[in-house]
Amino acid sequence: MPLPTPSATPFDPSGRPPALGRPAQPSTGRGAVLAPQTTPAGQHGTAHLPSAHTALICVALPGLAISTERAQLTGDGLEGFYRSGRRMLSRCRLRVAGREPLDVQARMLAADQAHFVATLSLSRDTTPDPDVLVERTRYADGRERITLRSAAHRPLRLPVEVALGTDLADLRAVATGRPGPDLPASVHDCGMRWSSATVHSVVTADPPPSDALASAGLLRWEIDLPPGGTRSVELRVGPARAGPLRAVAHGATSPLAPARATGDDPRVPALLRTSLADLQALLLRDPVRASDTYLAGGAPWRCGMAPAEALAAARMTLPLGTRLAAGTLRTLARTQEVGAGPRSGSIPGPLRQAGAQLPPSCTGQEATLLFPVVLAEARRWGLSERETEELLPAAERCLGWLRTAVGDGTYLADPRPGADPGAQSTGPWRCETQAHAHRAALLGADLLDAYGRGGGAELREWAKGMRTAFQEDFWIEDRGGGRPAAARLPGDRLLPYLGTGSVHLLDTGLLGAGEQAPGLLAGAQTEQLARLLGGPAMDSGWGLRSLGAKEAGYNPFGHRSGAVRVHETALAVAGLAAAGYEKEAGSLLRGVLSAAEAFGHRLPEMYAGEQRVEGGAPVPHPTACRPAATAAAAGVLLLTTLAGVRPDAPARTVTLRPVRGAPLGEIGLTGLRVAGAPFSVRVSRLGLALVEEAADGLQLGA
Repeated sequence: MPLPTPSATPFDPSGRPPALGRPAQPSTGRGAVLAPQTTPAGQHGTAHLPSAHTALICVALPGLAISTERAQLTGDGLEGFYRSGRRMLSRCRLRVAGREPLDVQARMLAADQAHFVATLSLSRDTTPDPDVLVERTRYADGRERITLRSAAHRPLRLPVEVALGTDLADLRAVATGRPGPDLPASVHDCGMRWSSATVHSVVTADPPPSDALASAGLLRWEIDLPPGGTRSVELRVGPARAGPLRAVAHGATSPLAPARATGDDPRVPALLRTSLADLQALLLRDPVRASDTYLAGGAPWRCGMAPAEALAAARMTLPLGTRLAAGTLRTLARTQEVGAGPRSGSIPGPLRQAGAQLPPSCTGQEATLLFPVVLAEARRWGLSERETEELLPAAERCLGWLRTAVGDGTYLADPRPGADPGAQSTGPWRCETQAHAHRAALLGADLLDAYGRGGGAELREWAKGMRTAFQEDFWIEDRGGGRPAAARLPGDRLLPYLGTGSVHLLDTGLLGAGEQAPGLLAGAQTEQLARLLGGPAMDSGWGLRSLGAKEAGYNPFGHRSGAVRVHETALAVAGLAAAGYEKEAGSLLRGVLSAAEAFGHRLPEMYAGEQRVEGGAPVPHPTACRPAATAAAAGVLLLTTLAGVRPDAPARTVTLRPVRGAPLGEIGLTGLRVAGAPFSVRVSRLGLALVEEAADGLQLGA
């Protein structure tokens, strides 16, 4: 769950403290020593955040505008305009003719715009009909347009007042309920100004106010409205002497292709359109090299670089082009640890609790393991040889770190807080981590071989040995057909709970000629895992639970103990479809698509794993990021999985492996990118795929 901590601001994505949850009681199985009940350390309190789900969050990073369903900004909770994590304006209260308008509607117009409608009755008679319509459009870049529309039959002269204020607090302080007092205002040019020791905020108005009262932070106008007439006032909020905020996605600078979807299911185009808008809203530029862009983790809590999430989202959006992947890889390559020592070659990332069922251990190695995977797959989608070779040394260092971290052992251990990184590891060894490491080794070896670099054979040999051992060491036999263990602990103890960590065993990665890399499980084990993931304990009807409902410690709101994590559901759909388990894939796909519809097609990063019932709706997680990079990217992966596009740009081929059951009927995807050119595909109701547009010379593979 994305909670800010004292060690990291919300614009530094390392703020994810241990998840709270009940201690796990392991289930029983055969053929393994089971771990005893464990309670994660450091869980002495709960961070109480204001609910973000019901907020209207406008995003065009580094700008945010957060509102409730009421148009007035009162300064309560998260409300306000933000720039780079600082609240530039917390209060913006409008009065017309001495009264606050009556709110009647609030909705999002786009990822960066919210629209509010209110009415005002001025007549002295008893008619309930309003005389004035008040519309407010709020933008993430710091603008607010207030428009008055007359419905009266006589001319109106209306006094209009806007009361402004701010605390210039950072988002972390706001989120934890310690924003500080409002600062005194001063009259500045056509508006107001507030100052702290390090930040200055200015609000300007067009047209200029007829009067400004600094002591009350009040701007005033006298507005004449003829019958049926319209008048507008625009406010601009931002740091002093700062120019207009220019979001990365504006104009031709977006690295994401403007793909479109059509189909029998009306939810399909809406999901892709909203996912793409959210992705564009979360784009940031690398300050070292402005041409390199990457995705922030999500709003409102993680509006900065989150390495593993940025790479995972870039990977899922490869069908929209390779520019985002290239920018993300270059940005992270500049952070890579170099020189001597056990961390050499790793991509720094935050340590995060791996789940309440595990002892006090953390994840934090995904970015290092994802780096060579994203580079290898981006090359298959069309990343240029020049860009690939430029990034290859960083990928080699990641793979070198992997071999060093494993040493003479079989498995890759997860880091433990405070442990010496050079010390002999005593575990734990998570199932998910082994899947990441195995995929990195195979795709990394493929990449090294393609450029005549050494080390590929060694990586493949290690991966082969790990695969053989894993099928024995991590598999628990039981009466239900068995299951993969979530982790191995010292003393060969197994944690037998079933969670979405096992999904990564299906995500093997793309090799040449459209082939998938081999997975860690044997064929019968993969079939059993597919059956478990498609069963009612894991499939909530809205998506995949992060922990099975029958497991001890299950909590439908726990981000690793029962909530539906959208990107893992998308990985499950893609992995199950690729392995041929289309019934299970289709059920999960339809579930998350229904959830997306309930959320206005803006998927949060997670929501409660409550069982779907007739006439029900998915239950929001109050503090989940929405929009979130991995959730928005998951929308792209879910829909492109239906077409099964598997390119091999270096070989100038593309293979189509559509989901034969066509779970959403006919679907068309236009404006994708393969081999640097537009690519369009259509899948019929019979599950047959047809390429409608492709790069010159691109051949359809077998």
